[in-house]
Amino acid sequence: MNQSTCIFCKIVAGEIPSKKVFEDEEFFAFEDINPQAPVHILIVPKKHLVDLFDGSQDPALLGELVARSAAIARERGIKDYRFLTNTGREAGQAVFHLHFHLLSGRRMGWPPG
Repeated sequence: MNQSTCIFCKIVAGEIPSKKVFEDEEFFAFEDINPQAPVHILIVPKKHLVDLFDGSQDPALLGELVARSAAIARERGIKDYRFLTNTGREAGQAVFHLHFHLLSGRRMGWPPG
């Protein structure tokens, strides 16, 4: 998948509507259209990275993404949440643009999946 066909790249570009939660120069956060919890926010880098392997080439970006996610939770008054990503089809990655899920609003079970 490349940027021209990536659904998250199209959301970031405003070509596909979304319920935006946050945006700055590097990141875009929006509500998931198929929420798995009362709060389900997706946080994506604007730069097209396929997965965490791709993202590991830019550790500063990953650090900023984690910090931004915590700031989003704090700004929304969310104290308990799960923050995760899937890398690869077998792990459950459905959109091949690096993204993290911020889930809250219900008790999370363990083990997941």
